[in-house]
Amino acid sequence: MPVKFFVQNFGCRATQADGAAIERSLAQRGLLAATSANEAELVVLNTCTVTAAADADARAAIRRIHRENPGCRILVTGCYAQRAPEEIASLEGVSGVIGNSHKHQIANMAVPAGKDFFPLLALTPQAASGAEALHSPVLVGDIFAHTDLLAAPVFEATAEVAVATGSTRTRPNLKVQDGCDNRCSFCIIPSVRGHSRSLPLADVLHEVEGLVRAGYREMVISGINLGRWGHDLTPQRRFEELLHTILECTAIEKIRISSVEPMDWSSELIDLVTSHPRIARHAHVPLQSGSDHVLRIMHRKYRPWHYAERVSKVRERSQVAAIGADVMVGFPGETDELFEENRQFIAALPFTYLHIFTFSARPGTPAATMPDQVPPQVARERHKILRDLIAEKNHAFRQSFIGTRLNAITLSTPSEVENSTEALTDNFLKLQLEGKHLSNKWIEAKITTLTEDGLRGAIQSPIFD
Repeated sequence: MPVKFFVQNFGCRATQADGAAIERSLAQRGLLAATSANEAELVVLNTCTVTAAADADARAAIRRIHRENPGCRILVTGCYAQRAPEEIASLEGVSGVIGNSHKHQIANMAVPAGKDFFPLLALTPQAASGAEALHSPVLVGDIFAHTDLLAAPVFEATAEVAVATGSTRTRPNLKVQDGCDNRCSFCIIPSVRGHSRSLPLADVLHEVEGLVRAGYREMVISGINLGRWGHDLTPQRRFEELLHTILECTAIEKIRISSVEPMDWSSELIDLVTSHPRIARHAHVPLQSGSDHVLRIMHRKYRPWHYAERVSKVRERSQVAAIGADVMVGFPGETDELFEENRQFIAALPFTYLHIFTFSARPGTPAATMPDQVPPQVARERHKILRDLIAEKNHAFRQSFIGTRLNAITLSTPSEVENSTEALTDNFLKLQLEGKHLSNKWIEAKITTLTEDGLRGAIQSPIFD
């Protein structure tokens, strides 16, 4: 019987794409995907470490899986595994830890040719501190005998970027870029993901064509610092060129862009997002803070007025576009006055949603040891203020579409109980459709009412095949 595996992902779209690539590679080596961790003999936890809460979520998952399925082997990978492999290895139930430096080799390590059952390649302690570790891993035995570590310096790691062709999602993530060359004072990601690295254009086109052949209609193009795609290639290329080439050379029906830093929102990119029929009306532009002082101590590379100019231009070009941002509260030195600057800045801009984070000190980052740390209770209060503010904005945005028609893609086959189908509009709104409809179909819906966090509507035109 084939060995069953289960991959659980934590964190961003790039991590989800990494997880999909791991699933695909394990399946190609003959393992069988399980529907849950409780049914699997090998569980791969693909972790995030952007906040202390993300670390805690991974540890809780390890404890739960080991308690409910003590016979399975737990392999931990991802950003947390890269940052603190020894910490994870000390947890009961963990069989192996593989950092981002070798994540793409997991299937080869778990099921090498000529071996029966999951031997693991690991590094000697001496090799782990040098670049030679990447080229000369040492076979140390069965993964089940003890906990093995494999986390080499990620800055020396392979430039291979994982892709998500094997995803079972209606809207798969295609990660075309990894790593980041920015040095934001709060962020651990450059240390655990390495330098910015781009998937070559020919490889991107190959993966998109694979998605089209597999029947996908919409894909999400993602990366850690997506707007930097192509800057490391020879000859150097631009992200806008990538989009134009995908549109010209493939038949993918819709591209959704995950997140692009403010300084990379060129006039050309704004034109594409707000006017091209095959690109979703959706702009996610990380902000972090609307206070100029806070942005400077965060080491962010833009000023509030630069940011406002770009976001306002998106709204000027498209009244229906979703506009979102990442915002942090409680950064060291954020006084009441600076927070109020942030709140007023957000209130003045046409945001339709926010991802709000409370500052989390990451070991090894400058912000972790900065003075004037904000008390947790104050940070929680500020989080609630922004949450209430964006709830009002989101409600007004959704309400503006009642009585109008929106294009959407159905996301899941309906259940036998509920007489509705979940869909996502072109401009990133959740939509409940009346009736049962197949997934992965484009429809035009008339919006009838608001739901708690989305819209409700009915199909007005035939489903487009």
